Parts: sequence; structure tokens; C-alpha cells
Amino acid sequence: MEKDISCCGCICSECAEYQKNCTGCWAVKGKPYWIQYVDEDVCPEYICCVTQHGYRTCAECEKLPCELWYQLKDPSQTDEEHEAGIRERVKVLRGEA
Repeated sequence: MEKDISCCGCICSECAEYQKNCTGCWAVKGKPYWIQYVDEDVCPEYICCVTQHGYRTCAECEKLPCELWYQLKDPSQTDEEHEAGIRERVKVLRGEA
């Protein structure tokens, strides 16, 4: 199966919710299943990347990873897990993973 990668480097097709509660960020236009839990209508990273800047992915931005990436932390993650996730997504976007 081809990987479905979001604008922020998350691999949607590897998520447990993929094809169950979510069909990937591109298909749902930045409204993944988890958005209901964060008091947002659209993912802030999707808004910044796609809507505001017209990029296909955050890799096109010279600020990768930007402050927004650090601010949007899953509260169930430790700081170390959050940092590791950011590093992994950057690798995905740069084609290093």
C-alpha cells in the first residue's frame, strides 16, 4: 500500500484510525478524527501550510520545524516523546525515513 502522508509529515496510513474514523488529512481537508478533541475546526498545521501558504507540505517552509509544531503537543506525550515525533516527521518530509 502506498503511504498517505499529511502535510506535516504524519503518516496517516500507519495510524490505527486510518480508514476507520479518518481517511487521511488530504481527504478530510485538515479535519482528522482527533480534531474533535482539541477545540479546533481544522488542524492548525494544515491551515498554516496549505491554506495560508499554499504549500503541499511543511517541507516547503524554511522554518521547518516551526514554533507551531512545538506548541501543538499531545498532552498524553512526554516532552521527549513530542520532540522525537517532531524529528521523525521532519525526516519523513525530507525523505530520510
